[in-house]
Amino acid sequence: MSKKATLLWVDLEMTGLVPGRDKIIEVAAIATDWKLNKVAEYTGVVKVPEELMRERMVGPFWEANAESRDALIAQNTEGLVISEIEKQLLAFVDKNFKKQSIEGDAKGKGKIILAGNSIHQDRKFIDIEMPKLASRLHYRMLDVSAWKVYFEGALSKKFVKREMHRALDDIEGSIEELKWYLSFMK
Repeated sequence: MSKKATLLWVDLEMTGLVPGRDKIIEVAAIATDWKLNKVAEYTGVVKVPEELMRERMVGPFWEANAESRDALIAQNTEGLVISEIEKQLLAFVDKNFKKQSIEGDAKGKGKIILAGNSIHQDRKFIDIEMPKLASRLHYRMLDVSAWKVYFEGALSKKFVKREMHRALDDIEGSIEELKWYLSFMK
């Protein structure tokens, strides 16, 4: 297979939004080229203590998304420890991206660009829970939420994205959203 991916789209579902306290429970990744064509995809379930899920996955957000919450809790028993998920993600990167220098050059060239919606939040969890993967990532990221802020604020144009709150669906929605923003540049 030709290693032609240039962007690593990642979405994480977590027990909450506090890195270090909350934990990753679902991971999805889509490798694309610069034209946003899918090269490959990955999904994984992270096993975490059920007590943590029941303690942290409460409140208005989770009540409004009870179907997603219940599905995430139900699949937990099939999950793998985070170190195994990280190992699988590293293999996914190795298979779909050109060989990456762990250090990169002085400007970070040679590292993988992470992409997604509000990807800075996911990156905080990656840095803590998957440090080997984090070391392969460029410090710059392609964050679709920056486009959202500009288009809504400056142009009064709003993309309506499906809100599944499942990792793979969310990435697919983010890629679709960026394609929509880019359509205004033609």
